[in-house]
Amino acid sequence: MKSSFAVCISGHRPEKLPTGATLRMMQSLLYREIESAMEDGARTFYTGMARGVDLWAADMILHFRKQYPLVNLICVLPCADRTETISGPERYHVHAVMQAADQVIALSEHFYRGCYRDRNAYMVRHSRRLIALVADIRSGTGQTVHMAERAGLEMRVLSFQEAVRQNQPAHEYFND
Repeated sequence: MKSSFAVCISGHRPEKLPTGATLRMMQSLLYREIESAMEDGARTFYTGMARGVDLWAADMILHFRKQYPLVNLICVLPCADRTETISGPERYHVHAVMQAADQVIALSEHFYRGCYRDRNAYMVRHSRRLIALVADIRSGTGQTVHMAERAGLEMRVLSFQEAVRQNQPAHEYFND
């Protein structure tokens, strides 16, 4: 039996990523990497709940629960009031994911400079593997990648270039 371990997810917001078929290929890489982590024994997944990669990964993890019922999703908010700044469909989506999660952790009551960095460090400290979807290493995601490297985590860094190089069709999960 494989020993269980935790994974943290990091990635960009949608406006920092390509669009169209390339985006779907990147999402497919993320989907496959999450599934691979579960096959390797990952049972706990940490997501920072930002728009884009964090929420996509949370949705994927919740989807995989049908196949892997022992998987836990932990939402790590940089501050409790983070959800007060969003509205409309995004607010509904964030709240639905948090409601379905096994645990929601808010690291502080209110926003402060550095709270996102502290959230990323928390997820790295509690994980053995990082799955990151990166388009620009000079970013919060890049900062998380560097933290994880320094901490000795298993690294699964997925890039725009990798998605194009693999040139595989998007996973059926992304077909409308």
